Amino acid sequence: MSKALERIYNGLIKENPTFVLTLGMCPTLAVTTSAINGAGMGLSTMVVLVLSNVFISMLRRVIPDKVRIPAFIVIIASFVTIVQLLLQGYVPSLYESLGIYIPLIVVNCIILGRAEAYAYSNPVIPSLFDGLGMGLGFTVALTLIGACRELLGAGQLFGFQILGADNVFYQNASLRPLAMFLGEYTNISIFIMAPGAFFVLAFIIAAMNRIRRSAAKKGKQIAPASDCTGCMGKNCAECAGGSKEGASDQKQEERISKDSGSAADEETASKDGGSAADEETASKDSGSDAKPEEAAKNGEGESAT
Repeated sequence: MSKALERIYNGLIKENPTFVLTLGMCPTLAVTTSAINGAGMGLSTMVVLVLSNVFISMLRRVIPDKVRIPAFIVIIASFVTIVQLLLQGYVPSLYESLGIYIPLIVVNCIILGRAEAYAYSNPVIPSLFDGLGMGLGFTVALTLIGACRELLGAGQLFGFQILGADNVFYQNASLRPLAMFLGEYTNISIFIMAPGAFFVLAFIIAAMNRIRRSAAKKGKQIAPASDCTGCMGKNCAECAGGSKEGASDQKQEERISKDSGSAADEETASKDGGSAADEETASKDSGSDAKPEEAAKNGEGESAT
């Protein structure tokens, strides 16, 4: 149970795919014009993520390593097709609102990244809760962004008028002062346009960074301190689905040390070869010097005879 809760906490807070890892930005920025659209997209992605994680974990010993990525895509695409047909049949309004971004769940880097980095190398139950945690984190992020954009841009929240002249508080006489105060609000239409998604996302990430730094000063760490954007459950050196800067740096250092070691060996070998050549030359020279001395001795012997 502790492992399951840890995976859920990891996806919701510690490695939130949107606010911490900044993955899946295409649907995050495109469909979050309202809270309902954000929640619908997040829940659809969560269903696909959980089912694909479970299925890939079950088949992790069957799928060949060399064709694992195509196998992952086929599995994910199958579940996306099921979700798309269910939305089209039972929630047609949401299906029309999300449009092309439903089939694009197939290439969502969150799903493929979790399949590669976690589900392919872990048992079924942890993979299920890993997909559930990441899916919930993605759903909460999209719903929050959609709610902020809808509230600021249209004065509504989940379709109910909260700000503006026709807000729901006018229906209660005891809340009439509050209704009059909120009725003075003027919608900021840029928040329901494309630039508004960037503004809201930037403000939320900045707020999370501020909270993270404050927690770090108190000795707590609620999210990764580095800016690694693809570790997703593993450290940078072991990351299989995202940023591998740590691993590449480590490999580069090992390569440099090996190169320097081989260069030192070659230099030592060349020095040894040079010293051996010098010794051979010296021996030859000494041999050539000994030959005239022997010839002189032979000459003296012959003259004495």
